[in-house]
Amino acid sequence: MKSFLFLLFTLLTSCSSIELVEMWKNPKIDSLSVSKVLIVGMTSNMEARKQFEEKLKKEFESRDIEAVMSLDLFEPTFTAEKKSKQELRIVEQILATSYFDAILFTKIKGIENKIVYSETFKQKDYLDIKFKDDYYLNQEIFYNPEYYRKFNIYHAETSLYCICPIKERELIWKGYIDIVDPISIQETVNDYINLLVFVLEEENLLKKKDIE
Repeated sequence: MKSFLFLLFTLLTSCSSIELVEMWKNPKIDSLSVSKVLIVGMTSNMEARKQFEEKLKKEFESRDIEAVMSLDLFEPTFTAEKKSKQELRIVEQILATSYFDAILFTKIKGIENKIVYSETFKQKDYLDIKFKDDYYLNQEIFYNPEYYRKFNIYHAETSLYCICPIKERELIWKGYIDIVDPISIQETVNDYINLLVFVLEEENLLKKKDIE
């Protein structure tokens, strides 16, 4: 089932710069129904965070789930300095008493620099090539700065946590998602959320929209 899910979304997003690399679902959870969720986007890019939280909020609200953005809940000073585990435990308790039952937490874990050969140049991948042919085909390395293409891969991670007061607060689902050479914040946010929503629906962790 999981391999089918990966294949299906790969076909649906073949032109996208977003890729689901790996995911994990709590084996004790078959499905999840939430009524109020906190959306947290952890990035220093405030515009990306705002667009991400706003669009995801709309996705939840379109399914009759109350959603609150961290930008609206937390004071600007909240992220100005590091928080201790005790301080974050208090935040969890406040959320639970405010009838939140889930947190969807997304963060950028790292950035990887990639350099690849330009596809505009012919390459031979067999082993019987002669020196003159090998040199001839690759001499653009000396003269053409576009022989290599440089790009960044952003390694993102989204986690869904249950903070239900009557249940143990635990991780429900985690997905590792690569963002390849993003250009537009809006396009990247849209692709990321479309992928995320699709997967959560297929894993029975988010109800599908009612068909009007």
